Amino acid sequence: MRTICLVSALVGCAGLPVVEAVAQERPRIIDVHMHAHHAPFDLPGGAPGPCRPSPCQPQGRATATAAESFQKTMEAMDRYNIVKGFLSGADLDLVQQWASKAPGRFIASPWVMEAGKPAVDSLRRGYAAGRWGGMGEIAGQLTGLAPNDPALAPYFALAAEFDVPVSIHTAGIGPQLPGFRSALGSPLLLEDVLVRHPKLRVFVENAGYPYLDEMIAMMYQYPNLYGDLSANSGNNALSRDPEFTEGFLKRHQEKLIYGSDCNDLDGTRCQGAQTIAAIRRLAPSKAIERKLLYGNAKKLFRL
Repeated sequence: MRTICLVSALVGCAGLPVVEAVAQERPRIIDVHMHAHHAPFDLPGGAPGPCRPSPCQPQGRATATAAESFQKTMEAMDRYNIVKGFLSGADLDLVQQWASKAPGRFIASPWVMEAGKPAVDSLRRGYAAGRWGGMGEIAGQLTGLAPNDPALAPYFALAAEFDVPVSIHTAGIGPQLPGFRSALGSPLLLEDVLVRHPKLRVFVENAGYPYLDEMIAMMYQYPNLYGDLSANSGNNALSRDPEFTEGFLKRHQEKLIYGSDCNDLDGTRCQGAQTIAAIRRLAPSKAIERKLLYGNAKKLFRL
């Protein structure tokens, strides 16, 4: 923690009695939605970042290499005091490399987009060895799999077995991929999973937007279900939705958490300035802001 000394203009700090201010610490932030480089896109260096939903203004350009992505991610985490990031990625080795290069900064978690990839038995060995601390992003919706599809059941069961938090893409918006279906994004489709695994800790990307009513019902009914605000912050259409900004944040402050959806971009999306500023702007109070940026995720992750 930093100490600030308060002295008169005529007296320096060194070697003389001073009046010491109460130590101040920058507010801590937990980012629950980070990706190691490309996920799910493989963008060439310098390409504009994807922008959803339309209309919106693309932010940032794709980094050229995973090493550049890592450097910029760490710079952003240090700049905004992001003390922990839930990190997933399609390249499992790369996720592990990032976690090893920055001990204690990431919760490493395997990306799951297709049934059987990665193999459940292989993941089980990784969890047993302590290599993984979370499950997901489970992105089956991008390839046409609903959360309650039997093909994904082994992954939820594995997360329950090792008692790790689960990130899942369950929303009405997503990347423009051939298999993506908005109808598979209703949070209600998670109910079978949560009934089968009542202690499973799950957070839904984008807070299930625009299925807000369904998300609210599910969060009320299932105490271990949270909503990630990644797509609801920043300079996009969601943060201008009155239904979201004027009631959702305030009424459901205990179950919402901050995520940047940071991947291979060198712009504000990855750096966090835009999204963190939006949370601070939209939060009805400082107390709620701290819950959204830190406290709720600390509870969810048992930090």
